[in-house]
Amino acid sequence: MTRAGLLCSILCCTTLALAGCGSHAATPADQPVAVQAGDNTVVLPADSPMLKQIRRERVALRELPTDEIVTPGKLEANPNRVSKVVLPVTGRVTAVLVKVGDAVKKDQPLLTIQSPDADAAMSAYLSARASEGQAEVALGKAQADADRASDLFEHNAVARKDVQAADSALAQAKAALEQARATREQSLRRLTVLGLSSNGFDQQVVVRAPLSGKVLELSVVPGEYRSDTSAAVMTIADLASVLVTAQVPESDIRLITAGERVEIALVAYPGEVFDGRVSRIADTVDPQTRTVKVQA
Repeated sequence: MTRAGLLCSILCCTTLALAGCGSHAATPADQPVAVQAGDNTVVLPADSPMLKQIRRERVALRELPTDEIVTPGKLEANPNRVSKVVLPVTGRVTAVLVKVGDAVKKDQPLLTIQSPDADAAMSAYLSARASEGQAEVALGKAQADADRASDLFEHNAVARKDVQAADSALAQAKAALEQARATREQSLRRLTVLGLSSNGFDQQVVVRAPLSGKVLELSVVPGEYRSDTSAAVMTIADLASVLVTAQVPESDIRLITAGERVEIALVAYPGEVFDGRVSRIADTVDPQTRTVKVQA
């Protein structure tokens, strides 16, 4: 604001202050508001009551709403933070360690399963490890045979074809060892996925929480045998942040932009206002209601 504009504002405020005195006539004795103007400068006395009505602040940019849209909405869990927990193997559920409504942390045990697949995975790992050991022994023998054949050939004690046969056997032994190691690594990863150690049999599979959140649904009890590994046994949702979904009329959707601030009032919390940001605006219009889905 220019100094001329400031002068105009202060003079207007002075006029309003004088007019608000009612029938009592203002005099310099009871209201010292003498104003001296010159060179676009206003000087107020130190005891002037006008000083109490003046504030000085830095100029700042603020968002001012030009249009307001009020529409009903509903709270929803963020679908990107909802997990349907399924069993990794078939078997009998021996223990359920959580209840509906419990708060769980990521990787927290949820339930345990006694499964024949666990013993099969352990058996496959032990078999692969034994095959790797046999392959290492065979490679050592093939290496010794190849070295001996090469030495004999240098002394003209064997034919070249014997050296070639020994080298071929050595190459096959190396390939067999690589394959055995790959099989052992694969079986070990299977144990890791199931949360099992390589110490022995009779281990139970522990199902752990994939994320932190609340247990919303639970459909399994101890002692139950489950053979369907595609059916969810519980639902966990991270409710640290939720979505508010509203159906905005088609005629008002042009006034909403992604990232725009919204205010949410809930019946459960009267008198409180929660802040949010528009995260998604649907690309299509509902043909029945002529509204557009907006999430914040």
